[in-house]
Amino acid sequence: MPILKEHHEALRNKVRDFAEQEIAPVAAELDEKEIFSVDLSKKMGELGLFGITLPEKYGGAALDTLSYIIAVEELARVDSSQAGIVASHNSLGISPIAVFGSEAQKDKYLPGLTTGKKLWAFGLTEPTAGSDSQGTKTTAVLEDGEWVINGKKMFISNASTPISAGITVQAVTDEKDGRKELSTILVDQHTTGFTVEKIHNKMMWRAIDTAKLSFDNCRVPEANLLGDPGMGSKIMLKTLDGGRLSIAAMGLGLAQGAFEAAMAYAKKREQFGRPISKFQAIGFKLADMDMKIELARNTLYRACWLKDQGKPFGREAAIAKLYCSEIAKEVADESLQIHGGYGLIKGTAIERFYRDQRLLQIGEGTSEILRMVISRKLGL
Repeated sequence: MPILKEHHEALRNKVRDFAEQEIAPVAAELDEKEIFSVDLSKKMGELGLFGITLPEKYGGAALDTLSYIIAVEELARVDSSQAGIVASHNSLGISPIAVFGSEAQKDKYLPGLTTGKKLWAFGLTEPTAGSDSQGTKTTAVLEDGEWVINGKKMFISNASTPISAGITVQAVTDEKDGRKELSTILVDQHTTGFTVEKIHNKMMWRAIDTAKLSFDNCRVPEANLLGDPGMGSKIMLKTLDGGRLSIAAMGLGLAQGAFEAAMAYAKKREQFGRPISKFQAIGFKLADMDMKIELARNTLYRACWLKDQGKPFGREAAIAKLYCSEIAKEVADESLQIHGGYGLIKGTAIERFYRDQRLLQIGEGTSEILRMVISRKLGL
């Protein structure tokens, strides 16, 4: 694992203090009432968590990938919803524009997306296209200098909040001999023909906005094409590689939070005249949890180091996301077991952790798809 530098630890402490003081007191209420907090997003922007890896000329903090991942990890240690807002905005919202955008597009969009006052979304998933990104049915036809977009998107984060500024949409821009040309297009939030509908009653991540989108003859300028025509799959895959690191960080942070909750509970809960932490059955559970979290952290941080060194990291990102999400599931489950009946009561931190971890094996590539990605990297 790369050795953490002083600025990494300083950032960890700053984000941990913020999460414990600002997020922890309201997390249960926001979860229960399905409230997206504009106030918290603004405060996270003031903390420098949006655009954390962007150059300073765009309002970013110019920090490395590992710094960003540590920030997401520390947020998820307290609340997955707020971590998800930061992760979705940075990895899926900002990153494609920063990497593939023209200078005009970067100058137009990026400075406003680093403040916490605006959010940007990424529209890939559709009602019938998720793991199969080539199954995209949304179309964009060039007419009189404008892209005319028609179609639907599903399960899109940060798309229908009061501060949502727009979305990057993957669409079919041409089709020949059964082969689709996929491209990505920037769509501002209040464009005519673009409508959003918030998804309610989610099991997990209830304080992050998730929406379904409709495009009905939605017209945007030709200049809103991100990258070149036909680059949609390339942009999507590169974006997902980075996004997998942030989802892995959410798994790692959630596991850490669940582990700490189990430790605290085991030390104070008494049975048969002594704390349950003194029983070998509980001690071994906690030891296994600690071991798994340590290995997950090493795996994730190494993938971040590879990315920061400009080395290939796709395989390592897939491994980190798969492993961290699976460990989050195992640790949350064992932590709830240690809590016993108290862990089943709604409003407790461990009950929320247990629900929140379930998305991690689905988002940014299901565990099954990630095993496919890894096997292909092995040449299978």
